[in-house]
Amino acid sequence: MEYFKTCEGIPVYVSDTKKGDKTVVLLHGYLETNEVWADFKELLKPCFRVVAIDLPGNGLSGTNADENSMEFIADVVAGVLNHSKISKATVVGHSMGGYAALAFAEKYGETTEKLCLFHSTPNPDTEEKKHNRDREIALIKEDKLDLILKINIANMFADENLKRMEEAIAMISENATISEPEGIIACLRGMKNRKDMNPFLSGFDKPLLFIFGKKDKYIAETVAAGLIEKFPHAESLLLENSGHAGFLEEPEICSQKLIEFIK
Repeated sequence: MEYFKTCEGIPVYVSDTKKGDKTVVLLHGYLETNEVWADFKELLKPCFRVVAIDLPGNGLSGTNADENSMEFIADVVAGVLNHSKISKATVVGHSMGGYAALAFAEKYGETTEKLCLFHSTPNPDTEEKKHNRDREIALIKEDKLDLILKINIANMFADENLKRMEEAIAMISENATISEPEGIIACLRGMKNRKDMNPFLSGFDKPLLFIFGKKDKYIAETVAAGLIEKFPHAESLLLENSGHAGFLEEPEICSQKLIEFIK
């Protein structure tokens, strides 16, 4: 079932399977929409109620005018769950969605049953990354989003997976053009200004799962290994043949691990 719900003053596009004793909330990454989860949802649907959202500034959802902070996105997600009368959920965040999932877990701990960071980290942006965000904002203002899509979306995947992921790359690229430029810019500012969540995660006492790809071009394997070592209470899955989109590159392995984690 798909519907719109007004949360925090903006329209939010929601996909909700409605059925299942336990609920999984899927939060997509930068330049994505909830459609990126379409095939992965089918693997989870027999076990859980699955809710996926076009995050503020993306797809068919509205946006803040200036910045979609991770805390604002968390408030929007909370509004959707409250509307749907969901009191407990496992929150799964891919990349930018992981940053929002962390903000949600910090602000709405009573609703967060478990947390999965899917190719995402609690680390803040480095100065280099902040500079890159500013550069992307400038390109979007110059109406050059197509350049960002061409580079960033292909880089989500391991090189050896690019050929078989052509359809997925085309889908993500096409859906990204639905988003309003000001919404994408607001998300870039939200990511750039997000805080360091390592202190929060160190004290996080709910079940935690990291999923990383060995061939991720955005999160180095050494960074992934460092986080796995730093948070020994967390479960982890290090995918052998994935880049930054394991739920598309190795969906069966990812879904099996996630189902086991939630159950």
